[in-house]
Amino acid sequence: MKTQDTRCKKDNFIKSAFLKGLSAICIAAVLGISFPVVSFATEETRQQLENAKKAKEESKDQLNDTKEDIAEMHEEKSSLQGQLSTLNSQLNEVSDNLENIEEQIKYKELEVENTQIELEAARAQEEEQYASMKKRIQFMYEKQNNMVLGMFFGSGSFADFLNQSNYIEELTAYDRKMFNEYIETRKLIEEKEATLKVEMDNLEEFRIKQQAEQSRVSGLVDQTSGSIKQYSNDISDAEAKAQELEDQIKAQEADIKKLEAKLAEEIRLSKLAKASTWRNISEVTFADGDRTLLANLIYCEAGSEPYEGKVAVGAVVINRVLSSVYPDTVVGVIYQNKQFSPVASGRLALALAENRATSACYQAADEAMKGYSNVGNCVYFRTPVPGLTGINIGGHVFY
Repeated sequence: MKTQDTRCKKDNFIKSAFLKGLSAICIAAVLGISFPVVSFATEETRQQLENAKKAKEESKDQLNDTKEDIAEMHEEKSSLQGQLSTLNSQLNEVSDNLENIEEQIKYKELEVENTQIELEAARAQEEEQYASMKKRIQFMYEKQNNMVLGMFFGSGSFADFLNQSNYIEELTAYDRKMFNEYIETRKLIEEKEATLKVEMDNLEEFRIKQQAEQSRVSGLVDQTSGSIKQYSNDISDAEAKAQELEDQIKAQEADIKKLEAKLAEEIRLSKLAKASTWRNISEVTFADGDRTLLANLIYCEAGSEPYEGKVAVGAVVINRVLSSVYPDTVVGVIYQNKQFSPVASGRLALALAENRATSACYQAADEAMKGYSNVGNCVYFRTPVPGLTGINIGGHVFY
């Protein structure tokens, strides 16, 4: 009886344990929260998208700066055009002044020419008068006494002598008159010379004034016109640059849309992979060169990271080998198109050529190839970006 009671208790215990275990399994199956969400979006796509958006913002900033420069140049050009309009008005005024000055110069040149002619005539008359007076004076000194005696003795009567005396007096008066005329001519010459000097000085003043008027505005007009031309050229160049930036922004927007579509597709595949089947590490057969290949990839991706970061990178590769979404070999995973940047850049090839992987990289590869993972079943890692959550190890976030 006692044995039967004992056997019943054992049966009840087994049934209770079975029901508890079954209940736990059901709860776990319903909740399904013990496994993290797996993302298969490639690092390269996210980086390209981030770079494209950053480049677009930089292009927008450049475009805004260029448009501000264009506006300022248009404003400066308008100001210069206003100055040029004022200068042109002043230039018209200068042109009128020059016309008046030129007329005054012509009139003054004519006066100078007439004065020079009168002066030359006066000098010629002076020379003639001087020569005549010189001869008469010479004659008077040489012949006057003999002439008076000849007139006295040669006269038929006293009345005749008086008549001849009157002639001499008239001749003397004429000589005096001619001398006075000579004096007047000499004064006239001096006056003409003084007048000519004044007129020449006036003429020089008019010419200086003419040059001043000519240079007063014309230089500013040339300078302002040159500045306007330069601003026009600068505006054309800036507008061409702005158009180039606008075209660049349109191309960048198109590129961003393509990258966003690509990333959306990769996220869709990531969600799909969540429901995919995974192999056990015991089902994987590694090739002879897999250890060296994985260790050198770890060196390229996490050579400067702590050891835990090296193990995590190796685990990501092995997780992909285990996932049905990715190739089932280490070589296939690492060399899958656009998955690991050291492959595309050639860094992995250089590392393999010289076997740069350190002992720590080989140790991390060994742990990963044994099935150890410190990042669960994450199959992706990258440098942290805003909005991306996951397991942070060193300079990478794994998710």
